[in-house]
Amino acid sequence: MPGRRQFEQQIAALDALRGAPADARNEHLRKGLANKNNFVVAKAADLIREFQLQELTPDLLQAFERFFQNADKSDPQCWAKNSISRALAAFEFQDPDVFLRGMRHIQLEPVWGGQSDTAGTLRAICALALVQCRRLPEVDLLARLIDLLADEDKTVRAEVVRAVEQVGSSSASLVLRLRAVLGKDEPEVLGACYGGILRIEGVSAIPWVAEFLLSGDDSAGEAALALAATRSQKAFHVLRDRLEKAQDPWFRSVLLSAIALTRQDDAMEFLIHAVATESLDAEGAIEAIVRTVPSEELLGRLKKLTAENTRLARVLAEHQSS
Repeated sequence: MPGRRQFEQQIAALDALRGAPADARNEHLRKGLANKNNFVVAKAADLIREFQLQELTPDLLQAFERFFQNADKSDPQCWAKNSISRALAAFEFQDPDVFLRGMRHIQLEPVWGGQSDTAGTLRAICALALVQCRRLPEVDLLARLIDLLADEDKTVRAEVVRAVEQVGSSSASLVLRLRAVLGKDEPEVLGACYGGILRIEGVSAIPWVAEFLLSGDDSAGEAALALAATRSQKAFHVLRDRLEKAQDPWFRSVLLSAIALTRQDDAMEFLIHAVATESLDAEGAIEAIVRTVPSEELLGRLKKLTAENTRLARVLAEHQSS
């Protein structure tokens, strides 16, 4: 199979550039970008990013353009375009039109029973890269990103939420608030909204995000984890209060985990108390504490509390070994 052998040789030659003198790399990488095989081009682009060879940006742009032509045949799975866009993003390339083109691209490829869009990763990469284009006014940037909040690919939607968060302004936070209020999306997308709002606005947004705990569903679980990530006393109080009213065992376990993840001293004492009193939440509290990789002192307290309770001692041992 000469074609296969040639491909393997080309990949090996590119890998060998890691040990080559710096001044000998550029010409080989230019040839790699000019290769017809999209995987070879992707490999070359990844190395250009790794070596920080910004002087090869014109070659990256030329290859990027080439793989939009007859894209499903020239660049199946968007391997080349993905790697090239990552390199351009790493170099903080400033022409927004390049990334806007990637954000608009849909590439339908044949799959069993129909067609599938393989350009979701490309759209997500380019959306995040667009945020760093300083010549694009914020209002235009947000307008472009908002278009992708309705993307059919949930991964793209989640990454676009993170891109909006990176804008970091009050306008960006309002966009995320609106998306969260509209709901009707995958929990991870809504969770990215909750987390983005809290990172932009800080603890002042905790009461607003706390409203999403009321549903007790997967999205509420995402809200709980977003609140926990603030690692604040205020978040602990909100989560504790919601736990008092929660009935569903699954959601109670999520709240216990979130309480532990706030890493507040009062939160850990709250969980320790649940174990010490052998409450209905004792097992969940043990699991929540162990998942945070507790200090030796805290772990010692847990062992002492469970020493005379066979059931709780077994739960602690199981979670320590998992």
